[in-house]
Amino acid sequence: MFASAAHSLTFFRAIVIGLLQGVTELFPISSLGHSVLLPSLFGWHDLVKAQSQKESFYLAFIVGLHCASAAALLLFFWKDWVGIIKAFFRTLVRRKIETSEERLAWLIIVATVPAGVLGLALEHQLRTLFAKPLSAALFLTANGLILLGGERVRRRAEVRELAVTQGLAPGGEGRRLETLDFREAGVVGLGQALALFAGISRSGVTMVTGLVRGLDHEDAAKFAFLLATPIIFAAGVYKIPDLTGHLGDGIRGQIIAGSAVAAVASYLSVRFLVNYFKTKTLTPFGIYCLVVGVFFIVHSAIVA
Repeated sequence: MFASAAHSLTFFRAIVIGLLQGVTELFPISSLGHSVLLPSLFGWHDLVKAQSQKESFYLAFIVGLHCASAAALLLFFWKDWVGIIKAFFRTLVRRKIETSEERLAWLIIVATVPAGVLGLALEHQLRTLFAKPLSAALFLTANGLILLGGERVRRRAEVRELAVTQGLAPGGEGRRLETLDFREAGVVGLGQALALFAGISRSGVTMVTGLVRGLDHEDAAKFAFLLATPIIFAAGVYKIPDLTGHLGDGIRGQIIAGSAVAAVASYLSVRFLVNYFKTKTLTPFGIYCLVVGVFFIVHSAIVA
């Protein structure tokens, strides 16, 4: 069994998938969807099948990649996280929220809880059912529609009015991030649970939710990346027994190699995206998801 795992997950495959994970985890195009679709395109059908199995060496490998992406996010936003953590403990001491940073700390907590609970309850079942090429292609197409729909809704007059009512950010393009209320943060958390379906992007859903509540692209992206950090990290830590147990036997070298590539790719990706969303929109990513999703729907039909 372990020899078979090592044979299936070669170092070349590990590096390619690590690069894929590092980029697609943070770009709003679904890492889980791409981890199903591209291996199927490359003919790595053993890896595709492993994703939907109850136990597989491939899951141990993915754990390492998730932890690597989370580490890259922590490194990039470390100053923000130091301030957020300090702010959180201040609220515990004072038993009240006084500053925008303290409010942001609690917004992150409120948005993380529903996504975390639903992830624990449903991740295994949904992965087993939907981590397959055709399903991933359909959900990736839906992800494209979500991104394009979010861009359309954000331009409505009522969204702009909401931003003005709540208080515009210094740039004047959207409301300040800390003006989100806890109910809105909870909705964001519920929306992130859609990323349990292979093909739906966590960062994409989070950004769209922020945009339709009046945030600009820059703050919506920052909130998405801050929220992704504890969720990705927690998902990795929760699955560490897979990595250290028998499922990781024979492939730990590949896990290290893939994770190193994923960490570098994640760091470069978030650095690029933070600057990108200062002036640009989700529209190119929405179009990409539609094109790739439809392509793989047709590809899956032909292969079948």
